[in-house]
Amino acid sequence: MAKKKEINVVPLSSGFMLTAIVGFLISIVYVYPRNSTWGFTFVLFFILMFVASLISMTYAPAEGQLEIRR
Repeated sequence: MAKKKEINVVPLSSGFMLTAIVGFLISIVYVYPRNSTWGFTFVLFFILMFVASLISMTYAPAEGQLEIRR
């Protein structure tokens, strides 16, 4: 029988999610209208950051979250 693989997820700070949201909004409003290539790249990058923060919130161990606050 196959051994279940353990998922190692690093807990990220709330500032990481805030940076993703603010960066996404700035990219949509300011960068994309001026240069669509860079705007799309930044939007994609900040969406990936936001998804990473959601995964971190869902799967990170609670002990790791407590260590960040110390």
